[in-house]
Amino acid sequence: MTLALEVGEAFAPGGVLSRAAEHFVPRSGQTEMAMAVVSAIEGAYPLVVEASTGVGKTFSYLVPALLSGERVLLSTATKALQDQLFGRDLPRLIEALGLPVSTALLKGRSSYLCLHRMEMARQEVHMPDGVSLRSLAKIEEWSRRTRTGDLAELPGLDERSPMIPLVTSTRENCLGSTCPRFRACHVNLARREAMAADVVVINHHLFFADLAVRESGVAELLPSVRIAIFDEAHQLNETGVQFLGTNLTTGQLLDVARDMLATGLQLARGLVDWQEVASAVEHAAREMRLCAGKQYPGTKLRWVGECPEGLEAAEWNGALQAVHASCEKACAALNTVSEIAPDFVRLFERTSELGERARRFIQSCEPGCVRWVDVGTQLRLIESPLDISKAVKSKMLAASTGTEKSWIFTSATLGDDDRLSWFTQPCGLEEAKVLRVGSPFDYERQAALYVPGTFPKPGDPSHTMKVAQSAARWSRHLGGRTMVLTTTLRALRTIGDALRDAFRDFSDMEVLVQGAMPKRLLIERFREGNSSGGKGCVLVASASFWEGIDVPGDALQLVVIDKLPFPPPNDPLAEARSKLLESQGRSAFNDYFLPEAAVALKQGAGRLIRRESDQGILVVCDSRLATMGYGKRLLKALPPMQRLASEEELLDRLQALTRTCTRDCLPT
Repeated sequence: MTLALEVGEAFAPGGVLSRAAEHFVPRSGQTEMAMAVVSAIEGAYPLVVEASTGVGKTFSYLVPALLSGERVLLSTATKALQDQLFGRDLPRLIEALGLPVSTALLKGRSSYLCLHRMEMARQEVHMPDGVSLRSLAKIEEWSRRTRTGDLAELPGLDERSPMIPLVTSTRENCLGSTCPRFRACHVNLARREAMAADVVVINHHLFFADLAVRESGVAELLPSVRIAIFDEAHQLNETGVQFLGTNLTTGQLLDVARDMLATGLQLARGLVDWQEVASAVEHAAREMRLCAGKQYPGTKLRWVGECPEGLEAAEWNGALQAVHASCEKACAALNTVSEIAPDFVRLFERTSELGERARRFIQSCEPGCVRWVDVGTQLRLIESPLDISKAVKSKMLAASTGTEKSWIFTSATLGDDDRLSWFTQPCGLEEAKVLRVGSPFDYERQAALYVPGTFPKPGDPSHTMKVAQSAARWSRHLGGRTMVLTTTLRALRTIGDALRDAFRDFSDMEVLVQGAMPKRLLIERFREGNSSGGKGCVLVASASFWEGIDVPGDALQLVVIDKLPFPPPNDPLAEARSKLLESQGRSAFNDYFLPEAAVALKQGAGRLIRRESDQGILVVCDSRLATMGYGKRLLKALPPMQRLASEEELLDRLQALTRTCTRDCLPT
């Protein structure tokens, strides 16, 4: 039987998928995508698929890949999606298909417990803020039970915990084969299992980190893989540019200074003045941070000329020279004790690398790259390529010539034109085959769109408060079940504070704001609060909450977007990309800013309808969507929702949703 026939039977009514998935319903779009994946596997070519919400793209690529009998590399956007694929979707499908397929999960170093670092942490005299011996003891107790060492298995450990850097390794501080715990290393165990598995699940960060430094094990794995699939591929370009450039942070310098002092005092006390050497690196890092002064958190400083904008050139260059000099001095000291322990060899390599990066930033920016400085509690110096097209063509597509590799890229949102050029151009996939599969949802019946016509313009200082006041009124009308998505962190704080004030005296309403607790807990609280008998919840969020959030059913029925999500024009990367387009005689607005806004708007709107039975309303508080000529292009990117003409119609629709929920939520 051919692969196409096997896949067709799997997706047919009564086929294996009906046994693998609850409530499975054959969908023409899902089968169409699966057949396109079959063709790409048999023809060994790159395929780009935009599969709208509800298509069921996961099964569309997994079924053909598994039935092909080939070795598969599967990359996702986040570790949470990795865990879902590895722990739920793959086992369920493999069992239903009755295949003898082995799977492995491979994450980056920071996801695995490092036994050597844990033992070193126990000997530290001064623990970092927020870290206690009790929490370390809890990890030590868990370390005796775990087989994988994956910290995601450890209950109650927040992914933002300051404990994690103490008990995990990085590429910089790993001792490799000289480590005293090398044989028991969880990272090496995960890599060995990945090398032996038929299907390996990784994430985009790990893939590009390996593409840049060939260190995580993916480089050895990729040549033996026949099918490489990238889910949530819309994040590939932005993820890739993070790893294909150069960065130097004050945090990296402070970490190496801390490790140098602790290791020196433990293993070579008295042979070097470790306090002086480490303090020099730490002092240089802090002085470099002071150069940037007080800036709004998240500020990006352009760096076109000799130094970042707004900084004094002599002071800045002096600070960089001091970082370089302190690293050189530390390397000289570490070299004198390198034979005592492998820890010193690795510290030498780390410090030497940081010194080399400082030297690179003293010099001019590489052609085809852009530089800037991120300012926060630490300073981050970045030099990045404008996109990943060269890397994809040279290190992925060209490197696979002769191996008949199939590359599958898919996401719910990849562009707003037929060629999906928003995705394909920066990713070097202009020659790939492209397929767009529409959603099976009946948006005209299930959803409505409202664009307020009387709001202040987005640039007006009163606009954000108007959004907050309106969101309070609308969400109160609905009894919660509202998500407010903002385009900036400043708007997030303003709207969050205003909504908390508005509902301060309402015991049946709760306002959740991004940053108050981990993302996973926020979503769980939101779902629970909006369930039958719970408090009404309003969630105010930005950035990563525009995508990947799945709240089906009545728990979310109103999504409010504060304004059109254009990239900030003063962002260094956006500015550099704009200038490149203009130098080619193209329009930066039409070819960059507008497609970026269309994709982001589509992502935000995608939070609303997640199932065939869902109903809801999208409100975009930006009159430009209705009044400007380019608004038509943005509206076309959205699902075909019913348009509401006035706030009265909006309130009537909210009331109808409230009645529906009340009726549906009654106990039977």
